[in-house]
Amino acid sequence: MSWLILVIAGLFEVGWAVGLKYTDGFSRFWPSLWTLLSMIVSIWLLSVAMKVLPVGTAYPIWVGVGAIGTVVLGIVLMGEAVNALRLVSILLIIVGIVGLKISSVS
Repeated sequence: MSWLILVIAGLFEVGWAVGLKYTDGFSRFWPSLWTLLSMIVSIWLLSVAMKVLPVGTAYPIWVGVGAIGTVVLGIVLMGEAVNALRLVSILLIIVGIVGLKISSVS
């Protein structure tokens, strides 16, 4: 269950990372509210997952899920560049996440 909670925490990290773009420096109410709530939920879920998972596994996976999701949404929503180096870099993050999961004792 802690792994599912960790992935959900990572998805909320994506929500606040992308949300920051829409807050316009926290000058827009609804995007700012969503971003702040996503931050709180993300950190809280990460802390719940870390009750069971080691910090050296949970934190990098949380960051990795957030990074991958943010890059994908940047491409899809904001028209950011897609090129071979970016795709290979995302693949390397995925390999790292899988490696951490496989090597974890929890």
